[in-house]
Amino acid sequence: MAPRFAVLVVCHANTARSVMAEALLRRLLADRDLLEHVQVDSAGVADWVRDGMLPSLDARLVLREVGIELPAEMASRDLRRHRGLLAEADLVLTMSRLQGQRVAELTEAAGKPIFTLREFAGEEGDIADPAAQGEDVFRACRDEIHRCLERSLDRLTAYLPPAR
Repeated sequence: MAPRFAVLVVCHANTARSVMAEALLRRLLADRDLLEHVQVDSAGVADWVRDGMLPSLDARLVLREVGIELPAEMASRDLRRHRGLLAEADLVLTMSRLQGQRVAELTEAAGKPIFTLREFAGEEGDIADPAAQGEDVFRACRDEIHRCLERSLDRLTAYLPPAR
C-alpha cells in the first residue's frame, strides 16, 4: 500500500464548515479510488472550541441531502489540544485567512503548507461561517466548499507520493 497523505481541514469550531469539507473531500476521494491513500481529518482553532461539540444540525441536514450521513460519534476537536493532527498533516486547508494565521502560530505547523480552501482552489477570499443562518445559507456553504474541493482535487492529488 502506498504511504498515506494527511489533509487537515480547519475552521473555527469544527462543527460546520470543516465537518462538511471533511465529509465532502472523503466522498470525492472515494469516488476516485483515492481514499485509501489520503487521511482526512478536521479540527477547530477558535478560543472557544471544545472537544465533543456535536456537528451542527444544519450541517448534518444539508450533507444528508447529498447522501452523506455523518457518524453518530463524530464530535469536534480542539486543534490546540490535538496537535498530533497538525503534526501528522501534510497539507492544512482552512476556511479563512484568520484560521490559517491561528494554525501557523502553533509549533507543529512549522514548514507545513497552509492554504484557505478558496486559495487552494485558485480563488481569493474566505468561506463565510453559516452558523445560525439557517439551512439555505448552510446549503450554499456546502455547495461552495464542494465546488472548491472539486476545483482543487487535481492540485491535491499532485501532492500524493507515487505508488510503490
